[in-house]
Order: sequence, then C-alpha cells, then structure tokens
Amino acid sequence: MTVTRKAKPTVQFVDEYCDSYRDLFVEVRSFEAFKRLHVGMVSKIKRKSLPAIAKVTGLRNPQSLQQFLVKSPWQAKALRHRRLELIRALLNGHKLVLVIDETGDRKKGHTTDYVKRQYIDNLGKVENGIVSVDACGVIDNITFPLTFEVYKPQECLNPGETYRSKPQIAVEMVQQLQDVGFAFDLVLVDSKYGERANCFVSLLRRLQLPYVLATRSNHVVGMPKKEQVRANNWWQYQDRFSHGKSENHFIREIVYGRRGSQQYWQLTTDKERLPKTSTWMITTWGANISYQHVGVLYGLKHWVQYGFKQGKDDLGWADFRFTNYGVIEKWWEVVMSAYLMVTLQTPSMQSEGTLPPELD
Repeated sequence: MTVTRKAKPTVQFVDEYCDSYRDLFVEVRSFEAFKRLHVGMVSKIKRKSLPAIAKVTGLRNPQSLQQFLVKSPWQAKALRHRRLELIRALLNGHKLVLVIDETGDRKKGHTTDYVKRQYIDNLGKVENGIVSVDACGVIDNITFPLTFEVYKPQECLNPGETYRSKPQIAVEMVQQLQDVGFAFDLVLVDSKYGERANCFVSLLRRLQLPYVLATRSNHVVGMPKKEQVRANNWWQYQDRFSHGKSENHFIREIVYGRRGSQQYWQLTTDKERLPKTSTWMITTWGANISYQHVGVLYGLKHWVQYGFKQGKDDLGWADFRFTNYGVIEKWWEVVMSAYLMVTLQTPSMQSEGTLPPELD
C-alpha cells in the first residue's frame, strides 16, 4: 500500500487556509503548487508572474506552477464552489450588499482568448484587452469575493458558444449566487448593467431585490404631459474614500411627476456650479432609503469597486501570461481564493471581540 506523503509546509496562515481545499487536488504536488501560488500572490513582489512567485517561494524554476495551472486535473468551478461554501458558512445566513462591476485589463496581441479592442473600464477608453464581469459582497465594510465571468465579444466566440451581453451575464450571476444560498438586501450597480438593459432591472424587481443604480446624465424619464419635474432641497452628507478620507457632498431628490417606487437623485460636490465631472444621477428602487443613506450607499459602491479592483491587482489578477481561457480562469480563481484568505486575516475578522455583529 502506497502512503501519500504530506504536503510541504509554507506559511502557517496559508497552510491553515488552504487545508480547506486539500481534497480538490488528487496529487500532493498540485496542492503544494496551490499553496505556493497563495504565498507568492500575498508576497511583496511587484509582478506576480510565475517566475517571480517561484523565486520568492524557494523553487528553482516555475515549471511545477505552470504544470499546476495548465495540466493538473483540478477544476476551477470546484475551487469556486468550495470558496463560496466557506463564505456562506462564515456569514451564517446573514445578507450581503451585492456589488456588480467589471474589470478590464490591457493585453497585447490577438492570440489570447476573448481579447479584442473594447472599452477597458480601468483605463476609461477603448484598448486591446480582456474584460470580466465581477460580483463581490459587502457586510460591515468587509468585502468578500464572490464570482466572475469573462465577457466574450461576438467576434471572439468559439464554435458552439452563444453571445451574452454583460447585463445578461450579471443576471445569471445573481441567480446562481441565490441558487447556492446567498441572500442580498441591496444591489449596487453601474448604469451599463441596468439602465440600458431592462432584463437586469426586471430580474432585480422580480426577485424583490432593492437596488441603487448609477444613471447617465442624459437619462430620459417618461411621464404624462401635465406632470412637472421638481427638485427638492439639497442635503449635505459626508462621502468617504478608500484611503480613509472624506469630504462634504450634496444630494437632492428629483421628482418626475408623481413620486413612485423608483426614485431619482442628484449628487454633487458643488451644489452651486454642478460640475460635470463630480455631479451624478442615481436611481433607487425597493428600499425606503433616506437622503443620508442614498449618498452613503453610492459612496460605498465606489469605495468597494476601487478597493476590490486594487486588491485583485495587488494579488496578480492581470499578471498571467496564458492565452487559453481555461487556464486564465484557473489563475483568476486562485487570485479570488487568495483575496478571501487576505480578507480572513484582517483585524476585524481575527481579533476576538471585534468581529462585526453579523459575523460573530
């Protein structure tokens, strides 16, 4: 009888966290590579390339890490399912605020799956790159990585694949997350996932999920001819940023005719001049939200989106050098796993007596 040797230890908190995934890897060498990737991703090396991770984790070359991602018979979906199970167990039935966003990264050439010239949100312009639709959950300022899916432009579809828009992908994400047991009390989303895609907003209403939706400045609201538009008084609130600072902003409700279940709000940094670059319109539905809460929730969306993207970038989200999406998906899943590991190491999750009430 052959006895499987134990995996070589790395860093204690990495080993303890990764043990939850041990049974997903048939080969002990695969599990060791899985742990080494986590060590490398949370290390202080600037670029999380395989050669750099191999060096920082004591390997002579990155061959075993490459083998783990390209040929080892583990499944990205199984890793995602286990990670979501861990998050659900931690939440113990409590609801999250769901944030839907996208991540785009510049990529050279045309050989990588689903790379083309498209709008890259991170850059704010059209570039050659790859885009994913992402979902994360927030509770008491703690962000949990939930799921992602690559956006496949029509020109890049492989045989047998069907085109889906980003809002259609987001619709399926919400349904899948609910199917595996997640509950949400609010959805925060940008205009491209709601305003131009009735299917997404319709789903949220059907599921009775309140939402805060960024709205384009040229958004048109239909109403009877005899009805009028009125703007209520400005209220001041404090908006906070990811670096911890805050500043005074202003908010007012814009009422189109008779006030309905869907409400419209204008937010700005300067209520006198209404600068285009710092004045926003948002729409809310399904929640009795006060002026103060609308502003705070909209600020939370930006805070989470920036922090989530920055966290993934620091872990190496865009540092892959693969062209096959099946391998890229594995890389991204390991990044999401490392993100959760880092989340679990934050003081609010570690210090006894300081856990958020929802998670205690």
